[in-house]
Amino acid sequence: MIPLRDIDRKRLGFPAVTAMIIGMNVLMFLLESANGRDFILRWSLIPAEVAAGRGTITILTAMFMHASVLHIMGNMVYLMAFGPELEGVMGRGRYLVFYLLGGLAATVPQVAMDPTSVVPNLGASGAIAAVMGAFLVTFPHDRIRTLLVIGFYVTISFIPAVILVGFWFVIQLFSEVGALVQRQGVGVAYMAHIGGLIFGVVTARLFEPRQRRILYGLEDR
Repeated sequence: MIPLRDIDRKRLGFPAVTAMIIGMNVLMFLLESANGRDFILRWSLIPAEVAAGRGTITILTAMFMHASVLHIMGNMVYLMAFGPELEGVMGRGRYLVFYLLGGLAATVPQVAMDPTSVVPNLGASGAIAAVMGAFLVTFPHDRIRTLLVIGFYVTISFIPAVILVGFWFVIQLFSEVGALVQRQGVGVAYMAHIGGLIFGVVTARLFEPRQRRILYGLEDR
């Protein structure tokens, strides 16, 4: 399932912060491509280093790095599907702070799960999971235009956010349990996804001023 956009809510203004975040991810990916492995190892997050109190700046830098073209494309598609409406209801400043804190919150369980790991962690998916969690509690019944690919069958469907995000979260839980049972790394930071989404669900309302919720029809005057 590839979410494309919210079809039930008209965007109020241009999502400048979402566009800026996407631009920063693209810029960082170009820097990775130009500078190679040494650059990636320098700025990606190494759990063992962070757990030891070193390289904490990589908690931030790793949020804007990606391992491949498909990796960054997938993450940015998800951000564009859920970010603009959330930016609208939070306001640009609050949304940016929320996004960065979501990435930080996603890092904590990932590092705590294996604090001796020296495998580089990179990607925006933890912060984007926080965006998805906030979207889930703010616009649970909004329908998301979604590209469904089942084998050779491809179609467009309109899926309520509560089902789409809920299904995604269940997959992350089962994937993390499977990785723990097999006692082997899978190359995907499932705990970051889980931690980020939980952060978004729990804190979304703290970043949504009442005036903007009224503007979006989420509360009565």
